[in-house]
Amino acid sequence: MIAAMTPLLREGEFIFCSTRDAALADRCWGLAVAMFMEAEGHSFVLALADALELGFDCAQPMRQITLGVHSALDGVGLTAAVSAALAACDIPCNVIAAYHHDHLFVPAALAEPALAALDALQTTYR
Repeated sequence: MIAAMTPLLREGEFIFCSTRDAALADRCWGLAVAMFMEAEGHSFVLALADALELGFDCAQPMRQITLGVHSALDGVGLTAAVSAALAACDIPCNVIAAYHHDHLFVPAALAEPALAALDALQTTYR
């Protein structure tokens, strides 16, 4: 999977946020790139503009890198290899594994170095 991962940097910036406010959570549902129900509240990944409009703290804007390979839900090693490559460059990463693809969220200021690290990782497996 690593040889075919083809990382793609998506347009825009995103914010991870959470709320226990049911009315605010309802407003987020249609806007969210991702959502998870946690014990502490509803967690969302929102576009920066939407998060600002809804009043969330936007101190940590992130960029999204989507891995183009269709990652198997029972696949082993892709997340570990990607995380290790980014950690070696001191780049934090939040991974969301969806049905078809894995999506990496990295600090906006580190998006280009993250993409370069992932491209280098992919090259080593070709």
